[in-house]
Amino acid sequence: MKELKQSRLASFLIITGIYVFAAFLGAFLYTTLPYDSWLDLLLADIAATIFTYFFSVLFANASVYDPYWSVQPIVIVTGFALAYPLGTAQILLLAAVWIWGIRLTANWALTFYGLEHQDWRYTMLQNSTGAFYPVVNFLGIHLFPTLVVYACVLPAVFVIESGAQATFFSYLFFAVSFGAAVLQFVSDHQMLAFRRQKTGGLIRTGLWKYSRHPNYLGEILMWWGIAGQAVCVLPDSWWMILGATVNTLMFVFISIPMADRRQSAKPGYAEYAAETRMLLPFPRRS
Repeated sequence: MKELKQSRLASFLIITGIYVFAAFLGAFLYTTLPYDSWLDLLLADIAATIFTYFFSVLFANASVYDPYWSVQPIVIVTGFALAYPLGTAQILLLAAVWIWGIRLTANWALTFYGLEHQDWRYTMLQNSTGAFYPVVNFLGIHLFPTLVVYACVLPAVFVIESGAQATFFSYLFFAVSFGAAVLQFVSDHQMLAFRRQKTGGLIRTGLWKYSRHPNYLGEILMWWGIAGQAVCVLPDSWWMILGATVNTLMFVFISIPMADRRQSAKPGYAEYAAETRMLLPFPRRS
Protein backbone atom coordinates (compact mmCIF):
# COMPACT_ATOMS: atom_id res chain seq x y z
CA MET A 1 0.00 0.00 0.00
CA LYS A 2 2.75 2.46 0.93
CA GLU A 3 4.57 1.92 -2.39
CA LEU A 4 1.34 2.49 -4.32
CA LYS A 5 0.67 5.73 -2.46
CA GLN A 6 4.23 6.95 -3.05
CA SER A 7 4.01 6.34 -6.81
CA ARG A 8 2.47 9.27 -8.67
CA LEU A 9 1.59 7.11 -11.69
CA ALA A 10 0.02 4.36 -9.60
CA SER A 11 -1.91 6.97 -7.64
CA PHE A 12 -3.24 8.49 -10.88
CA LEU A 13 -4.36 5.10 -12.12
CA ILE A 14 -6.06 4.32 -8.81
CA ILE A 15 -7.90 7.65 -8.76
CA THR A 16 -8.95 7.20 -12.40
CA GLY A 17 -10.29 3.73 -11.67
CA ILE A 18 -12.23 4.96 -8.65
CA TYR A 19 -13.90 7.70 -10.65
CA VAL A 20 -14.74 5.49 -13.62
CA PHE A 21 -16.49 3.01 -11.33
CA ALA A 22 -18.18 5.83 -9.40
CA ALA A 23 -19.54 7.24 -12.68
CA PHE A 24 -20.86 3.84 -13.76
CA LEU A 25 -22.44 3.32 -10.34
CA GLY A 26 -24.14 6.70 -10.52
CA ALA A 27 -25.36 6.10 -14.08
CA PHE A 28 -26.70 2.66 -13.18
CA LEU A 29 -28.62 3.96 -10.18
CA TYR A 30 -29.99 6.94 -12.10
CA THR A 31 -31.37 4.70 -14.84
CA THR A 32 -32.92 2.21 -12.40
CA LEU A 33 -34.40 4.46 -9.71
CA PRO A 34 -38.15 5.15 -10.17
CA TYR A 35 -38.41 8.74 -8.92
CA ASP A 36 -38.35 12.16 -10.57
CA SER A 37 -35.15 12.88 -12.46
CA TRP A 38 -33.87 15.43 -9.93
CA LEU A 39 -34.28 12.94 -7.05
CA ASP A 40 -32.83 10.03 -9.04
CA LEU A 41 -29.84 12.22 -9.83
CA LEU A 42 -29.43 13.29 -6.21
CA LEU A 43 -29.50 9.70 -4.92
CA ALA A 44 -27.11 8.53 -7.62
CA ASP A 45 -24.77 11.40 -6.82
CA ILE A 46 -24.81 10.56 -3.12
CA ALA A 47 -24.12 6.89 -3.87
CA ALA A 48 -21.12 7.82 -6.01
CA THR A 49 -19.88 10.03 -3.18
CA ILE A 50 -20.20 7.18 -0.66
CA PHE A 51 -18.26 4.96 -3.07
CA THR A 52 -15.51 7.59 -3.26
CA TYR A 53 -15.55 8.02 0.52
CA PHE A 54 -14.89 4.30 0.98
CA PHE A 55 -11.62 4.66 -0.91
CA SER A 56 -10.73 7.83 0.98
CA VAL A 57 -10.93 5.75 4.14
CA LEU A 58 -9.12 2.80 2.56
CA PHE A 59 -6.18 4.98 1.55
CA ALA A 60 -6.41 7.16 4.67
CA ASN A 61 -6.50 10.22 2.42
CA ALA A 62 -9.55 12.48 2.02
CA SER A 63 -7.95 14.04 -1.07
CA VAL A 64 -9.24 11.05 -3.02
CA TYR A 65 -12.37 13.20 -3.18
CA ASP A 66 -10.66 16.30 -4.61
CA PRO A 67 -11.35 15.69 -8.34
CA TYR A 68 -15.03 15.00 -7.61
CA TRP A 69 -15.74 18.73 -7.47
CA SER A 70 -14.85 19.23 -11.15
CA VAL A 71 -15.55 15.76 -12.58
CA GLN A 72 -19.09 15.43 -11.20
CA PRO A 73 -20.61 18.33 -13.23
CA ILE A 74 -19.02 17.14 -16.50
CA VAL A 75 -20.41 13.63 -16.04
CA ILE A 76 -23.87 14.92 -15.14
CA VAL A 77 -24.36 17.45 -17.93
CA THR A 78 -22.83 15.15 -20.53
CA GLY A 79 -25.13 12.29 -19.50
CA PHE A 80 -28.20 14.50 -19.87
CA ALA A 81 -26.92 16.04 -23.10
CA LEU A 82 -26.76 12.56 -24.63
CA ALA A 83 -30.41 11.94 -23.73
CA TYR A 84 -32.03 15.15 -24.99
CA PRO A 85 -31.95 17.29 -28.17
CA LEU A 86 -29.62 20.23 -27.83
CA GLY A 87 -30.29 23.81 -28.82
CA THR A 88 -28.10 26.87 -28.38
CA ALA A 89 -29.06 27.36 -24.72
CA GLN A 90 -28.11 23.78 -23.89
CA ILE A 91 -24.86 23.88 -25.87
CA LEU A 92 -23.76 27.08 -24.10
CA LEU A 93 -24.31 25.47 -20.70
CA LEU A 94 -22.56 22.29 -21.76
CA ALA A 95 -19.61 24.27 -23.11
CA ALA A 96 -19.33 26.36 -19.94
CA VAL A 97 -19.25 23.29 -17.68
CA TRP A 98 -16.77 21.46 -19.90
CA ILE A 99 -14.39 24.43 -20.16
CA TRP A 100 -14.49 25.01 -16.42
CA GLY A 101 -14.33 21.32 -15.49
CA ILE A 102 -11.49 20.32 -17.80
CA ARG A 103 -9.39 23.28 -16.70
CA LEU A 104 -9.97 22.66 -13.01
CA THR A 105 -9.35 18.92 -13.32
CA ALA A 106 -6.16 19.59 -15.27
CA ASN A 107 -5.00 21.94 -12.52
CA TRP A 108 -5.68 19.23 -9.93
CA ALA A 109 -3.72 16.69 -12.01
CA LEU A 110 -0.81 19.09 -12.37
CA THR A 111 -0.55 19.57 -8.63
CA PHE A 112 -1.34 15.96 -7.64
CA TYR A 113 1.75 14.36 -6.13
CA GLY A 114 0.33 10.99 -5.12
CA LEU A 115 -1.90 9.44 -2.51
CA GLU A 116 0.56 10.21 0.26
CA HIS A 117 -0.24 13.91 -0.13
CA GLN A 118 -3.42 15.16 1.53
CA ASP A 119 -4.87 18.66 1.33
CA TRP A 120 -3.75 20.71 4.33
CA ARG A 121 -7.37 21.55 5.20
CA TYR A 122 -8.26 17.90 5.68
CA THR A 123 -5.18 17.29 7.82
CA MET A 124 -6.09 20.30 9.94
CA LEU A 125 -9.63 18.97 10.43
CA GLN A 126 -8.28 15.53 11.21
CA ASN A 127 -6.00 16.93 13.90
CA SER A 128 -8.64 19.19 15.39
CA THR A 129 -11.61 16.79 15.44
CA GLY A 130 -9.88 13.62 16.65
CA ALA A 131 -12.30 10.73 17.13
CA PHE A 132 -15.06 12.63 15.31
CA TYR A 133 -12.99 12.95 12.13
CA PRO A 134 -14.66 10.03 10.27
CA VAL A 135 -18.00 11.82 10.62
CA VAL A 136 -16.48 15.19 9.68
CA ASN A 137 -14.73 13.53 6.76
CA PHE A 138 -17.93 12.05 5.36
CA LEU A 139 -20.36 14.90 6.06
CA GLY A 140 -18.06 17.92 5.71
CA ILE A 141 -15.38 16.92 3.21
CA HIS A 142 -17.40 14.57 0.98
CA LEU A 143 -21.16 14.91 1.24
CA PHE A 144 -21.55 18.67 1.75
CA PRO A 145 -19.48 19.67 -1.33
CA THR A 146 -21.33 17.05 -3.38
CA LEU A 147 -24.66 18.61 -2.42
CA VAL A 148 -23.39 22.12 -3.15
CA VAL A 149 -22.18 21.23 -6.63
CA TYR A 150 -25.33 19.19 -7.25
CA ALA A 151 -27.38 22.30 -6.49
CA CYS A 152 -25.11 24.36 -8.74
CA VAL A 153 -25.35 22.01 -11.72
CA LEU A 154 -29.08 21.25 -11.37
CA PRO A 155 -30.12 24.42 -13.27
CA ALA A 156 -28.14 23.19 -16.29
CA VAL A 157 -29.91 19.83 -16.04
CA PHE A 158 -33.34 21.47 -16.06
CA VAL A 159 -32.46 23.62 -19.07
CA ILE A 160 -31.25 20.55 -20.98
CA GLU A 161 -34.45 18.67 -20.11
CA SER A 162 -36.68 21.63 -20.96
CA GLY A 163 -35.37 22.31 -24.47
CA ALA A 164 -35.67 26.06 -23.70
CA GLN A 165 -34.51 28.54 -26.32
CA ALA A 166 -31.48 30.80 -25.82
CA THR A 167 -31.84 34.52 -25.26
CA PHE A 168 -29.37 37.39 -25.42
CA PHE A 169 -28.71 36.86 -21.72
CA SER A 170 -27.70 33.25 -22.38
CA TYR A 171 -24.64 34.56 -24.20
CA LEU A 172 -24.02 37.20 -21.54
CA PHE A 173 -24.02 34.70 -18.68
CA PHE A 174 -21.98 32.23 -20.72
CA ALA A 175 -19.38 34.99 -20.97
CA VAL A 176 -19.49 35.27 -17.15
CA SER A 177 -18.76 31.55 -16.77
CA PHE A 178 -16.08 31.61 -19.45
CA GLY A 179 -14.46 34.67 -17.88
CA ALA A 180 -14.55 32.90 -14.51
CA ALA A 181 -12.66 29.94 -15.97
CA VAL A 182 -10.07 32.29 -17.46
CA LEU A 183 -9.74 34.07 -14.11
CA GLN A 184 -9.12 30.74 -12.37
CA PHE A 185 -6.64 29.65 -15.01
CA VAL A 186 -4.58 32.84 -14.71
CA SER A 187 -4.63 32.94 -10.91
CA ASP A 188 -3.79 29.22 -10.55
CA HIS A 189 -0.96 29.58 -13.07
CA GLN A 190 0.44 32.55 -11.17
CA MET A 191 0.23 30.68 -7.87
CA LEU A 192 1.90 27.59 -9.31
CA ALA A 193 4.75 29.69 -10.72
CA PHE A 194 5.16 31.38 -7.33
CA ARG A 195 5.30 28.06 -5.47
CA ARG A 196 7.88 26.69 -7.88
CA GLN A 197 10.19 29.55 -6.90
CA LYS A 198 10.13 28.10 -3.36
CA THR A 199 10.65 31.52 -1.82
CA GLY A 200 7.85 31.05 0.70
CA GLY A 201 5.96 33.99 2.07
CA LEU A 202 2.99 35.67 0.44
CA ILE A 203 2.36 36.05 -3.28
CA ARG A 204 2.07 39.77 -4.08
CA THR A 205 2.18 39.68 -7.88
CA GLY A 206 -0.34 39.36 -10.70
CA LEU A 207 -3.99 39.04 -9.70
CA TRP A 208 -2.86 38.16 -6.18
CA LYS A 209 -1.52 41.69 -5.76
CA TYR A 210 -5.10 42.95 -5.69
CA SER A 211 -7.12 39.93 -4.51
CA ARG A 212 -6.28 37.43 -1.78
CA HIS A 213 -8.48 34.79 -3.44
CA PRO A 214 -8.93 35.40 -7.19
CA ASN A 215 -9.28 31.65 -7.79
CA TYR A 216 -12.21 31.49 -5.37
CA LEU A 217 -13.77 34.49 -7.10
CA GLY A 218 -13.60 32.54 -10.35
CA GLU A 219 -15.34 29.58 -8.71
CA ILE A 220 -18.11 31.82 -7.39
CA LEU A 221 -18.65 33.57 -10.73
CA MET A 222 -18.69 30.28 -12.63
CA TRP A 223 -21.85 29.09 -10.94
CA TRP A 224 -23.56 32.46 -11.03
CA GLY A 225 -22.99 32.32 -14.78
CA ILE A 226 -24.66 28.89 -14.93
CA ALA A 227 -27.55 30.02 -12.72
CA GLY A 228 -27.98 33.14 -14.84
CA GLN A 229 -28.10 31.13 -18.06
CA ALA A 230 -30.81 28.92 -16.55
CA VAL A 231 -32.98 31.65 -15.05
CA CYS A 232 -32.92 33.78 -18.21
CA VAL A 233 -34.48 30.95 -20.27
CA LEU A 234 -36.69 29.58 -17.46
CA PRO A 235 -37.65 32.82 -15.66
CA ASP A 236 -40.31 31.20 -13.46
CA SER A 237 -37.63 28.99 -11.89
CA TRP A 238 -35.91 31.76 -9.94
CA TRP A 239 -35.07 29.24 -7.19
CA MET A 240 -32.29 27.92 -9.43
CA ILE A 241 -30.00 30.58 -7.96
CA LEU A 242 -29.98 28.58 -4.70
CA GLY A 243 -26.91 26.52 -5.65
CA ALA A 244 -24.85 29.56 -6.64
CA THR A 245 -25.94 31.31 -3.43
CA VAL A 246 -24.92 28.41 -1.17
CA ASN A 247 -21.65 28.04 -3.09
CA THR A 248 -20.88 31.73 -2.53
CA LEU A 249 -21.67 31.49 1.18
CA MET A 250 -19.48 28.39 1.50
CA PHE A 251 -16.48 30.23 0.09
CA VAL A 252 -17.08 33.48 1.94
CA PHE A 253 -17.76 31.96 5.37
CA ILE A 254 -15.82 28.66 5.30
CA SER A 255 -13.12 28.33 2.62
CA ILE A 256 -11.79 31.89 2.66
CA PRO A 257 -11.60 32.28 6.47
CA MET A 258 -9.86 28.89 6.69
CA ALA A 259 -7.28 29.91 4.08
CA ASP A 260 -6.80 33.33 5.69
CA ARG A 261 -6.16 31.81 9.10
CA ARG A 262 -3.44 29.65 7.61
CA GLN A 263 -1.88 32.58 5.75
CA SER A 264 -2.02 34.82 8.83
CA ALA A 265 0.92 32.93 10.33
CA LYS A 266 3.20 34.28 7.59
CA PRO A 267 5.19 37.49 8.14
CA GLY A 268 3.58 40.56 6.62
CA TYR A 269 0.10 39.07 6.39
CA ALA A 270 -1.62 41.87 8.35
CA GLU A 271 -0.25 44.46 5.93
CA TYR A 272 -1.16 42.29 2.93
CA ALA A 273 -4.74 41.83 4.18
CA ALA A 274 -5.10 45.56 4.81
CA GLU A 275 -3.87 46.43 1.31
CA THR A 276 -5.59 43.65 -0.64
CA ARG A 277 -9.26 42.95 -1.22
CA MET A 278 -10.67 39.58 -0.25
CA LEU A 279 -12.11 38.76 -3.70
CA LEU A 280 -12.38 41.57 -6.24
CA PRO A 281 -9.04 42.06 -8.05
CA PHE A 282 -9.02 45.85 -7.93
CA PRO A 283 -6.65 48.15 -6.05
CA ARG A 284 -7.86 49.52 -2.73
CA ARG A 285 -8.26 53.26 -2.54
CA SER A 286 -5.63 54.99 -0.46
